Amino acid sequence: MSTTEDWESRAAALWTAIDDHEPAEFRARIEALVGELPPDSPVGAFELACANDSTGRPEQAEPLYREALDSGLSGYRRRRALIQLASTLRNLGRPEESVALLTAERGRQDADESVATLDDALDAFLALALVDVGREREAVGLALNALAKHLPRYNRSLSYYAAHL
Repeated sequence: MSTTEDWESRAAALWTAIDDHEPAEFRARIEALVGELPPDSPVGAFELACANDSTGRPEQAEPLYREALDSGLSGYRRRRALIQLASTLRNLGRPEESVALLTAERGRQDADESVATLDDALDAFLALALVDVGREREAVGLALNALAKHLPRYNRSLSYYAAHL
């Protein structure tokens, strides 16, 4: 399901102002906005998951992320949901699940080209989960490889060293 430009604009404005609201008030505002969508909207489930996650309720966020993904969330939001679900799982003490989700997602191609802009974020969260499962060298390699793309120099050298960690 697609949302309207007006709805997206109002959602973005609310997220920009998250720190201006108490957690319960913010969730209520997101719930009201989501109430404008069809009840089975994967976008609605995703936004509710994000609101719960961002206000310290990861236990409530997890099933909502799964619902959004299972309901056909696609493109950029799908990639965000997967990264955020993996982060939530890590925070809930289940880093192995986080590693599995993010590893499966690495290199996945999507028709929506904006999805690739989240590749380095995916690797950053995978690095965190790898540390939690005792794979620190691999985590550092992943993080350095992601960083290497953004440096003004030494990109090739850093990528080489990262690959050999």
